[in-house]
Amino acid sequence: MNGDSPVPTFDVCVVGSSNLDLVATAAELPGPGETVLGHDYAEHPGGKGLNQAVAAARSGARTVFVSAVGDDAAGMRLLDVMRDDAIDRAEVSVRAGVPTGRALIGVSDRGENSIIVVPGANATVTVATLPPARVVLAQLEVPLDAVATAFAQARAAGATTVLNPAPARSLPASLLATCDVVVPNEHEVELLGGVDALLALGARAVVVTQGSRGATLYDSTGATHVPPVPVEPVDTTGAGDTFCGSLCARLAAGDDLPAALGYAAAAAALGTTRAGAVPSIPTAAEVRAFVGG
Repeated sequence: MNGDSPVPTFDVCVVGSSNLDLVATAAELPGPGETVLGHDYAEHPGGKGLNQAVAAARSGARTVFVSAVGDDAAGMRLLDVMRDDAIDRAEVSVRAGVPTGRALIGVSDRGENSIIVVPGANATVTVATLPPARVVLAQLEVPLDAVATAFAQARAAGATTVLNPAPARSLPASLLATCDVVVPNEHEVELLGGVDALLALGARAVVVTQGSRGATLYDSTGATHVPPVPVEPVDTTGAGDTFCGSLCARLAAGDDLPAALGYAAAAAALGTTRAGAVPSIPTAAEVRAFVGG
């Protein structure tokens, strides 16, 4: 925050989606035109925004969420999840006559996944006045206008802005110029023009996540590899969201970026040893125990 800015009410503000995840598990994921038999089915709360908000909250951050759900049973279930994780829901809109977002997720026995997202109420998310927070985190499952408005207000207030540019799409330079930290995967960073282009537009740092190979931090000093934490994955759904939410919680707590990334990598790795998105996200105590600290 700027030196003359008031102390923010929240540590982390997440602007993003809320979905009900419909998860089918099979030995292998089907290819185009292929049908396979599954052996498990479950419904879990999810959505990149909700996953990241839960990750921030479970990592100890005072978290507020800007999102939208439908006035249906799925929406009420997601609101209960936010309440249970002590996430402030004042900026979560309930849209009459609009369905809550859904994600159709296939998971293989090796932990790989494929996902189709149906936005539903997420397509109606808007930002009027952003709640004051130290760190503002957004993704791309909600309208770009909402993300752009949030980041413009966050920058004006002196908050740190973190963008997870997923699902992958091309983005205007004006939005990228308001990002302090950009967290893409290897596919997304190429679509955005590469690391150098993002840094040239004004990003303080770019963190490229690389799955089982860890992540790489790029900033004005060069490149620093963040090593993976070895685990036997059960389900990688939500791992990137756990990484982003945990990262923002630690940045809000005052960690420098390398330290925050180390924590985020451990949290994400631990989450992959459990099934589901929100159900898999660890608490700070679980992460500390996992890394032996």
